Amino acid sequence: MENKVEKYQRFADLITAPLPEREDRAVLLALGFEEAELRELGLWDLVSCAPEDRAEAYVRRSNKREDVTTLRTHVRDIVWQARRDGLQIRRVWFEQRSASKAYIKREEFDAAIQAMMDGISKTLYVWKTDRLSRRGMGQVGLLLDELEKRRSRIYSVQENLDSRTGRILFALLSERARDEVKDIVLRTQVGVDAHKAEGKWMGGPAPYGLHVVERKLRHFEEEYKYARPMAEQLLENVVPAAIAEYHNSRGILTRFGKLWTAQGVIALPHSPSWAGLVSNRERMVDEFGNPLDGYHRGGEPLMDAKGIPVSCGDGVITPEERTIILGNLAKRSIAGTSIGDRTRGRRRTVAVLSGFFHCPHCGGGMAGGGSNYRCRARIHSGPTACKGISTMRTVADEAIGILWVNHILSLSPDSPTIQSIARRWLSYQDPAKETRKLALSAALEKAASREKRLNKDFFIGGMDEEQYDQLRREVSAQIQEMKAELAELSVEADLTPLMDREALVSLWEKGTVEKRQGLLGASLKKVTITPGQRGSAGPRVIDRLVITWLDEPNPEARAEIVAAVQAHRQRQEGAELSAA
Repeated sequence: MENKVEKYQRFADLITAPLPEREDRAVLLALGFEEAELRELGLWDLVSCAPEDRAEAYVRRSNKREDVTTLRTHVRDIVWQARRDGLQIRRVWFEQRSASKAYIKREEFDAAIQAMMDGISKTLYVWKTDRLSRRGMGQVGLLLDELEKRRSRIYSVQENLDSRTGRILFALLSERARDEVKDIVLRTQVGVDAHKAEGKWMGGPAPYGLHVVERKLRHFEEEYKYARPMAEQLLENVVPAAIAEYHNSRGILTRFGKLWTAQGVIALPHSPSWAGLVSNRERMVDEFGNPLDGYHRGGEPLMDAKGIPVSCGDGVITPEERTIILGNLAKRSIAGTSIGDRTRGRRRTVAVLSGFFHCPHCGGGMAGGGSNYRCRARIHSGPTACKGISTMRTVADEAIGILWVNHILSLSPDSPTIQSIARRWLSYQDPAKETRKLALSAALEKAASREKRLNKDFFIGGMDEEQYDQLRREVSAQIQEMKAELAELSVEADLTPLMDREALVSLWEKGTVEKRQGLLGASLKKVTITPGQRGSAGPRVIDRLVITWLDEPNPEARAEIVAAVQAHRQRQEGAELSAA
């Protein structure tokens, strides 16, 4: 038990301990608020009232050029409105994100909404509807539905609009904000194209060996002294992997302090910017053709009206040297293989241990191309990154098969691994059922999208109410039917017949590479191999593999392993002789 001195000391510590701060205090101070004003606004101390009496505030600016004075005014307007409503601001969520780009994730906005969903507060204040979202009623409508279930609301201060009483106005203003996006995108794109045509750098990191001075590319001596010899090696047709190893062995790292790889070396000349040219890169898009926040590597130089590449300043190489280097790289490309051919698409997996095999030296993955498993770090960055290890793929795949069978036969029937494998087996044996489940899931998503569009057309487009009710009933009936069928297909089948050990052995031996990888994924975490001794017999590969299993084997079942496997193999041989 603590004595009186310790007790008094503990109370003294509690009294003198600093009070917890508001989570948004650092943000508010960064916006230029003084402590006195924050105390006056009620944004200095923690709020401890009931959820019905507190609110969240979301403030956003699209880019850094917007004046923070304006943002402080937004915060003050929100606080004054909350006071008129008799509420206290629990937290101000500030974010610098564009609301017009669907691919940008807005963490602060999502956190503010989550606070509402969790019932921490009942009101979310925004200064104006377009500060909330520019994605239209498709996003705002769903948000209002969820908040309505929780008896919560959104309030737009500038428009004096409460979502509980002005949902239709919220819809109209949200759609108007969405239409404004088109004008914003058009003005921005026109400005970008004009600056590119004048040979100005449009932002982003400069290529290795260069930096940006007054929107023009210039030599960056700290990197250029290494980048230029790298370019000369490429002109001499030196293998990119050898160039990477040459720099790594001398401690010459990338701009981010990482080792060079062959792919990193190849990427440099593929960028027109490395030759001091304006790049006309293709933007990445999603499956529906909507732009994403990224561009494909490389690209082609931007041409002026006379067909001449537009210069953006100095380059590590000249345009003529770039043509020579790309020609050298193309000569080593072999169509349909992994050697420099970017058009072949994704190769079919041929290595069973691909994704599971790890190097014992660096812990990185092992590549399964060719006839051997090899350390990827050694392949791409040379021996400076890892001294590497190599083992024959066929031998390793055969060894993992034997070890997998032995491990599975040593597990108890109620093992989670056995259960998982049995479910995979069912999907292999009844592919039509699995295909139907996937088709139903996709159809259900489309039907839900149609229902959302229907609601949007009714609230915004002025659809006839009778027609709306009829279409809504039809879509709702389709959704219920698909849900019922999907639930029926998702019922778990009896897995007892699949617990037979010999059936699982047969499942491996008759499986394709993809199926065997699925079985490994249900059974183990990773595989490593202990280094062997070069030039001597040493331990076999099967004895050097170190496997991290998901389930520990049952020692009592070990005695039955050999007998079960032998019996299964004998029956197989007998069946083959009879067929012959």
